[in-house]
Amino acid sequence: MHDAIVHPSGARMRWVELPGAEPARVYVHGLGATSAPYYAQVAAHPLLPRNRSLLIDLLGFGISDRPADFSYTLEAHADALATALRAAGVEGASLIAHSMGGAVATTLAARAADLVAGLILVDANLDPYPPSPVRPGTSGIAAYEEEEFVAEGWKDVRDRVGPHWWSTMRLADTRGLHRTAVSLARNTTPTTRELLLSLPIPRAYLHPESNAPAGAEELRRAGVQVLSIPESGHNIMLDNPEAFAQTLRSLLP
Repeated sequence: MHDAIVHPSGARMRWVELPGAEPARVYVHGLGATSAPYYAQVAAHPLLPRNRSLLIDLLGFGISDRPADFSYTLEAHADALATALRAAGVEGASLIAHSMGGAVATTLAARAADLVAGLILVDANLDPYPPSPVRPGTSGIAAYEEEEFVAEGWKDVRDRVGPHWWSTMRLADTRGLHRTAVSLARNTTPTTRELLLSLPIPRAYLHPESNAPAGAEELRRAGVQVLSIPESGHNIMLDNPEAFAQTLRSLLP
């Protein structure tokens, strides 16, 4: 395990690191997740050459610290991630980023071009959307007011998301989880999609075979590889790690 101070409070981001050759690969988790359980099998997969790999947890999630005075916006997460990667001596990395982590990674690539040489998004959030209490994931969390979520709302979300997602979501700081969900629903300015379209680096968007992203043709026209992964749902790396690793092998330098 490695760590770096990324906030004036002294809060640290932590990651599990697999040794190997440069350039590094950085794996970024989604909302209510943590990188090591989601990515370990793929990061160590025999199909992939042994490159240095950082399975990193964003502030408020997993094994990283939970500063109370952190905003937990997508932009703040991206800046904290940049600080951690610079402390780790990372530059020109390939970022593999799932769901909410894809929005953070795209924001990072737009704000710190020296750190990111390629972007592989895994069923990532690209657009803002109105919060709704019906859906169990991000928008369900964002539909609560912060104090309501911290006091009682998290229990409703726990009951809706089920034991698999809750196994990592329960590790998250409740305020950090809520603020991140609210920021993800609001998205960035320009939007994550607009940032992705404009980036001058290799980009790919991986999605379940049965659920292509909105605006897929626009992404392709901008040079983004849009690739479907069979026999998978939203958690592609867990649902079909073999196909996911094969696809990564074709995309990574």
